[in-house]
Amino acid sequence: MAEVFGQSLSFVLVVAGTALCIVEAFAPGAHFIVLGVALFVAGLIGMFLLSEATPLVLAGIVFAVGMVVLYFYRYYELYEGTGRGQSLDSSDLRGKRGYVVEEVTQRSGRVELEGGGFDSSYGARSTSGVIPEGTDIVVVDPGGGNVVTVETLEDTAAGDAEADREPGGAEDAT
Repeated sequence: MAEVFGQSLSFVLVVAGTALCIVEAFAPGAHFIVLGVALFVAGLIGMFLLSEATPLVLAGIVFAVGMVVLYFYRYYELYEGTGRGQSLDSSDLRGKRGYVVEEVTQRSGRVELEGGGFDSSYGARSTSGVIPEGTDIVVVDPGGGNVVTVETLEDTAAGDAEADREPGGAEDAT
């Protein structure tokens, strides 16, 4: 059996996998969990079932277990929960709230949306001037790609109040 740091390779895999799973607990985001579980399981298999496994066999086990874990992780959406974090189409983004991460103008900018999909960062354009970094926003036009049109929450609230005051607005409907 191959040894690393005076310990069997299988034991080192278990320790490394455990360490990566613990790191994932402190820095969530699915960066370490798949590899951590793959190393952990391969180490256990090497320790208890294939005690004389070569490093090549253990590498194959890490790869195979990693692919299975990744499949289940993606298929069952374990991190976000089933059905959450995915938009069905661009119209699902209309009304989503978020915040500005890079100043938004009528030509450029970047926002993070709450529940905006696997990658919740989108290019953004403003409908009314410059929106500074850190400002809360709402999507008014999802477009059709990775660029959304946004307004500040204050602009949206002011527009709703103005629509209520206009003839034919919400208060005339009664």
